[in-house]
Amino acid sequence: MFALFVLSTILSANADADTTAAPLHEIDEVVVVTSANDSRRRSLKGQTASIDEHLSELSRVNLVRRGSYAWEPVVNNMTTERVSTTIDGMKIFYACTDKMDPVTSYVESGNLQSISLNSGLNGNPQSTGNIGGSLDLKLRKVGFDSETFVANASAGYEANGHLQVYGADAAISTHRFYTNFGLFYRHADNYRAGDGHVVDFSQFQKVNTFANVGLRTGERDIIEATAIFDRATDVGYPALNMDVAKAEGIITSLSHRHEFADGFIRRWETKAYYNHITHIMDDTKRPDVAIHMDMPGESWTAGLYSLISANGARHEAQLNYDIYYNRVFADMTMYPGGAAPMYMVTWPDVGTLCTGLAASDDIAIGHNQHIHLSAKVAQQWQRLNDEEGYHALKVFFPHMTDAYVQTIGRIAASYAWQPTHWNVTLGAGWGSRAPTVTEAYGYYLNNTFDQYDYIGNPHLSNESAVELNASARWTEGSRLTIGVEGNTFLFSDYIIGQFEDRLSAMTVGAEGVKVYGNLSHATIANASFNAQWQATDGLAWRGKLGYSLGRDDEGDPLPLISPVAYALAATYSRSGFMANAELKGNARQVDFGPKYGETETLAYAVVNLSAQYALAIKKTSLVVRVGVENLLDKAYTTYADWREIPQKGRNVYANVAVTF
Repeated sequence: MFALFVLSTILSANADADTTAAPLHEIDEVVVVTSANDSRRRSLKGQTASIDEHLSELSRVNLVRRGSYAWEPVVNNMTTERVSTTIDGMKIFYACTDKMDPVTSYVESGNLQSISLNSGLNGNPQSTGNIGGSLDLKLRKVGFDSETFVANASAGYEANGHLQVYGADAAISTHRFYTNFGLFYRHADNYRAGDGHVVDFSQFQKVNTFANVGLRTGERDIIEATAIFDRATDVGYPALNMDVAKAEGIITSLSHRHEFADGFIRRWETKAYYNHITHIMDDTKRPDVAIHMDMPGESWTAGLYSLISANGARHEAQLNYDIYYNRVFADMTMYPGGAAPMYMVTWPDVGTLCTGLAASDDIAIGHNQHIHLSAKVAQQWQRLNDEEGYHALKVFFPHMTDAYVQTIGRIAASYAWQPTHWNVTLGAGWGSRAPTVTEAYGYYLNNTFDQYDYIGNPHLSNESAVELNASARWTEGSRLTIGVEGNTFLFSDYIIGQFEDRLSAMTVGAEGVKVYGNLSHATIANASFNAQWQATDGLAWRGKLGYSLGRDDEGDPLPLISPVAYALAATYSRSGFMANAELKGNARQVDFGPKYGETETLAYAVVNLSAQYALAIKKTSLVVRVGVENLLDKAYTTYADWREIPQKGRNVYANVAVTF
């Protein structure tokens, strides 16, 4: 109701207003992966750059690495549970109880135009439960009235791990119709660490194919459809006890958009979507397996959102309604030698129906001043559909039921002042999230990070947080930019696994059992300094320094909080040629959480070099890229490398892309 009130007030105040609108400040950061109508990569690494490597370009994003494939995005030092990830606004949920298949793993960079980040509680309209932030992966759609026909082909190779990448795509565009489609393939063997040893079970292969179609049914009415098929096989995870035989995603959508000729309301878009994720873990290639296990998981999601965008002389507003239904199911069968198989349900076929209403407005309140307001309220219904899984969990929680209802929401406000040379922002917000399926209903899920079996808790309270943030940036023309920013999240009912000595572990080698519970409070804070200097017309420097802190209710460090991190890079460009040199690293992690399974990680610094040359002959363009990562062959591991698996040693790469 609050969202409706906000937008109705704006509509009545601006029905006859001038259509010149203030710029939206909703998106905090964007990484452009490709241009809209071709596949030329903006990353210096080019075609071989994965989605994970594009994500690492976002300043607030870190990545948890369990292998060389499908890294888990971490925003503001918060993992998947506190981050909303969508693809073109579509809700998608992973199917692996060990988070081996984050949503980002089901898209290929060849089908991606950009990745947008909303930090903290100022989420995009479709995000829900986004205390840490929200990521939206924007698909590359050629659109109408572009080049009549464009085709792209590319090939890349990385020496360390023998990574091969091949891709081809094409686009057709007219005033009434467009389509772009493509096929991409990646294959990698085990990679070598900086000390020279081969990291076993780090191989993978993946194929991704996509098609986007647009039809103009009227001058202001557009229908668009998307289909993605992504399949990864033989994926090794050296930090885990099992690998992946298959991770498969089918993602589809159909949308209608109407563009208004004039007036305050400018656009109305409605999209329906469906996706199905299948994930099958595999330990058959591991030596000395004590008990062979089959661990499949599946996730089905169907949803719809309807987004109205409007702007006037002083307002730029959005109103969004969304609804989705998701089902996740996972089980495991153990085959002890000489005994009958043992069966267990780990996710008890949980169905979640969630519907929400969101509103935002960017208001120009005076010369160079803006206020941004956003809010969302959502209702969630959950039911446990598997009787066996429900009754197994009921042994530990005899008063639990098979159905739950939760109300969650968020509200945020920020103020921006933009006089000459300066951009200063202050913001605050409050938001809540419901427990995830794992946190509420997971059953004996082994966590190799701390070597404990985890059990969900259906009696958990919703987690909530207050966010405070501020930033200041000073710019001198196009030559120099210096900025500082920081945020603090003050949690109530923080959800995390807690020791339960009365229960015995089920997994061979596990240290014990933890049950998810609520901490009375916790704190996560982040601060960073960044600078960019255009030294000459062709030479630019940039640098960043970041610091983070996390504490639980006993003052102990929270897990997976980044130590001091830094990066310094220089880029030279001239007449189609570009070269880049980068130094990046972390300080020693001395503020780690032993009771959450963390150990100290040493400081490291690595040097990366790259170069590219672009050549255009009539309507054909050729881009060649070469580079070396970890030039000095440093042996190191980071705080976010699961069970301290080592990073790649020296890695030489090259790739070529041709556009016709």
